[in-house]
Amino acid sequence: MAKATGVHGTGSISKGNAILLLVLMSFYSAGFGWSWGPLLWIIPSEIFPLKIRTTGQSIAVAVQFLTIFLLSQTFLTMLCHLKFGAFLFHGTWIVVMTLFIMLFLPETKGLHLDSINDIWCKHWYWRYYVKREVLQNQH
Repeated sequence: MAKATGVHGTGSISKGNAILLLVLMSFYSAGFGWSWGPLLWIIPSEIFPLKIRTTGQSIAVAVQFLTIFLLSQTFLTMLCHLKFGAFLFHGTWIVVMTLFIMLFLPETKGLHLDSINDIWCKHWYWRYYVKREVLQNQH
């Protein structure tokens, strides 16, 4: 007897549900690729001043790889214990990340790389932590 989900006791899935699942997974992949996916690489490459960009990018990539590894290792356990709550957990973090981006990361579109530090110095939060660089070749 088939369950309401369309998965039978043998582990098979109906052709209609398989197509629906493939379409939904494709929408998810496209949505992630157009939204949060590239941000893992774009934000660290734009927020660091030129002096420390390579170090900052290296640390950011290492943290990203570690986080993705931990998420992939714990997701199935979360799914078994939390059921749909695992998706609510990840959805909540998407909301938190969106708010963080909106509130704490200034827009750098169209700015020259050398002027990024000035943007951080003018930001409502980061201005207390980022110091203005003194240009050595002042006239």
